[in-house]
Amino acid sequence: MPIKNRFAEMQEEITAWRRHLHENPELMYEVHKTAAFVVDQLKGFGVRDITTGIGRTGVVAVIEGKTNTSGRVIGLRADMDALPIHEASGVDYASNTPGVMHACGHDGHTAMLLGAAKYLSETRNFDGKAVLIFQPAEEGGAGGLEMCQDGLMDRWGIQEVYGLHNMPGMPVGEFAIRPGALMASSDEFEINVTGKGGHAAAPHDSIDTTLVASQIVVSLHSIVSRNVDPIKRVVLTVGTFETDSTASNVIAHTAKLQGTVRTLDTEYRTLAEDWVRQVATGTAAAFGATAEVIWSPSYPVTVNSDVETGYAIEAARAVGAAVDEDTPPIMPSEDFSYMLEERPGAYIFLGNGDTAMCHHPAYVFDDEAIPLGCSWFAELVERRMPAT
Repeated sequence: MPIKNRFAEMQEEITAWRRHLHENPELMYEVHKTAAFVVDQLKGFGVRDITTGIGRTGVVAVIEGKTNTSGRVIGLRADMDALPIHEASGVDYASNTPGVMHACGHDGHTAMLLGAAKYLSETRNFDGKAVLIFQPAEEGGAGGLEMCQDGLMDRWGIQEVYGLHNMPGMPVGEFAIRPGALMASSDEFEINVTGKGGHAAAPHDSIDTTLVASQIVVSLHSIVSRNVDPIKRVVLTVGTFETDSTASNVIAHTAKLQGTVRTLDTEYRTLAEDWVRQVATGTAAAFGATAEVIWSPSYPVTVNSDVETGYAIEAARAVGAAVDEDTPPIMPSEDFSYMLEERPGAYIFLGNGDTAMCHHPAYVFDDEAIPLGCSWFAELVERRMPAT
């Protein structure tokens, strides 16, 4: 069975929506124009049950099937926000906002869910309710968490939830998924080291904070190699290192390190915080300095439910796609994880062809993927809630 013919017919229209969104990117929760565009399109499709302001600027819309005897409610999610990146893609519909671009394909995700909404509102060939979730602030703002905290799952009675993300480097026409952990958690840390500043000519009268912080960096990287089971996945990165010294002959009094820890294992996520604290404070103390660790939990592990992963695979195969059913997990994080903590569901990757990776200024969303993504969303609804 190929992609749904209606989406082939609609591809030009959906592409136009996607490119409009690409030209007008917005960041984090400030997706007011994007949300308004989504609402306008939904109203144009005849969708009347639309709620705005969920998770600050999220949009939730409900489409009922021809019948609703099953009592089943399926959630479909797309993210709307862009990234603070100056575009270098060379496309003729590039961002009109300097320093902001859709470098992760959220414009494509939103357009595909809108395409599915138009089809479902036309056909209503299902028994139940489809809840369409247009989410802000996936890129570091935890918009998925805020929508859940606003009662997304309970208010709309969502029983299962599904989402997708484009994947550069994977051929258009293919999907990839796996049950269990698919994407890593991501937590941030800041380490503030205090020693004793002084003159470079008299290091014995100082506590060299630069040296202490450097030793902490080296010791932090021993955590993974010497504490983590080699068959588990943990990635620790120190991304910034700065001191209060402004001259080559000054020994710094303070230093600040910032980094992230990613893992696919919730147990190691907890242990990693303890290890970072012990290494930082213990290393600093050995040199007569002090270290304060500020730990900022971020997105949890994205975990696909076994049964719902099967449904996602069935829908992908039904629309004629090749499916990698046991794709290796990856270490980026995704705040759809919050929705999967509240309800069973699945997250799937959709091939985006040969382009720069997500978050790169030369990234380009492949519009040829649109009919397949729309078909997958719609097929999930029709398969999980077959018409009576």
